[in-house]
Amino acid sequence: MEFLKVENIHHSYFSNTQAKEVLRDINLNIREGEFVSFIGPSGCGKTTLLSIIAGLFSSTEGKVYIEGEEISPHNQSLIGYMLQQDYLFPWKTIEENVTIGLKIMERSNKKHKVTANALLREVGLPHVGNNYPRELSGGMRQRVALARTLAVDPKILLLDEPFSALDYQSKLKLEDLVVETLKAYQKTAVLVTHDIGEAIAMSERVFLFSANPGTLHRVFEIPSELQELSPFDVRQHPTYSDIFQTIWKELESLG
Repeated sequence: MEFLKVENIHHSYFSNTQAKEVLRDINLNIREGEFVSFIGPSGCGKTTLLSIIAGLFSSTEGKVYIEGEEISPHNQSLIGYMLQQDYLFPWKTIEENVTIGLKIMERSNKKHKVTANALLREVGLPHVGNNYPRELSGGMRQRVALARTLAVDPKILLLDEPFSALDYQSKLKLEDLVVETLKAYQKTAVLVTHDIGEAIAMSERVFLFSANPGTLHRVFEIPSELQELSPFDVRQHPTYSDIFQTIWKELESLG
């Protein structure tokens, strides 16, 4: 099923003296429950496109649809956003941080504690609800950020390099956790990353963008036998290296 549709997106940034085109004629469809990645050289507009999909600002031209409806303030709650920094409130407990979105959306207070505890268990942090962010490691804080994103029950998660600030071991563990959790909750996800290996390991499809301006250059389908594995196990699979080399060479060709 066509779940997220990006149609004829163009975007330019304007200053007093010039206009800079950052995205040109982007068209793509993402299926419900699918995990895809956006990769490409710096300046190809990946994060700009993610922000447009999130409804954080409007594109210069084109439209984004979710379940057939154009993105607007009334359906933005269907979208969850997870960033490179966790942006936890340091003066609030972990439980309060996880449920902050529920409070903003004025959902029932009675369920907050239950929701927070259930999600913290889901992300492997069952006993930290009364702690504060300063007491947690970077990897643990990103797990809390994932729980906070899931708390409002979004239909699609937008992940903007959420693992890039972590050490390699924490990154691999969190990749596995995110894929496992999103599959369990049957969520759709879009990951922006500079890491080709991460894109291959986590995704069903990889969208490669070219730069200046950003255009959709090519889409790579990840073989189904890899999609059934955890990200860690994908990296050990015999075909992983061949796929990596193929995407790497295509990225290099973009200059």
